Amino acid sequence: MVASGVYHGVNPGMGWPLAVSAGLMERSARALAMALWALTVGHLLAMLVVLFPFSLLVTIIEWQRQIQIAASLLVIGFGIFRFVNRRHPRTLARIPPTQLGLWSFAAAIAHGAGLMLVPIYLGLCQAAELDKHAAAGTLINANLGTAVLVSVVHSAAMIAAGGTMAWLVYRYLGLKFVSRSWFNLVVAWAFSLILVGALSLSISLAT
Repeated sequence: MVASGVYHGVNPGMGWPLAVSAGLMERSARALAMALWALTVGHLLAMLVVLFPFSLLVTIIEWQRQIQIAASLLVIGFGIFRFVNRRHPRTLARIPPTQLGLWSFAAAIAHGAGLMLVPIYLGLCQAAELDKHAAAGTLINANLGTAVLVSVVHSAAMIAAGGTMAWLVYRYLGLKFVSRSWFNLVVAWAFSLILVGALSLSISLAT
């Protein structure tokens, strides 16, 4: 969870350059912090929206292995899609720059950031599996709690990494550093989705 959060945070596609721009335009570190907060809230909500349906599905204990396999194939499929279609989603360009929370939410959904957490989440649920005869309500509460925990820890790591990058650029490096050192992470992002899905699939098939 933490490693994926750091990975998402360092990735400029998750929005930290927008926080730098906000800080520089208003010449205020407070504006930078507020932008980072909006990005965090949007990212967190995106994680929850993706994980909550799976938190309900994994209460069906007898289908847990099949759900994990299906989720792994979904992540792999989305990674292949992002590898083939490398264009930046046009929807994100239509969101006003002042609505950073909405932008962050849409970016995390469009890029599959939430899907990348699904195999991790399902693995945690399996590791902490309750008695198969436990009440459905207990299972649902436990899985929902795990989904919230995964989302919060991941988002905290994401904003810590992204916030560090944003502060360094804002305080010391400047936007020229971003323009000169910019490189396309679409292929790396797609590959990471495929890798996470493949690892999860192999573990699911081996158990």
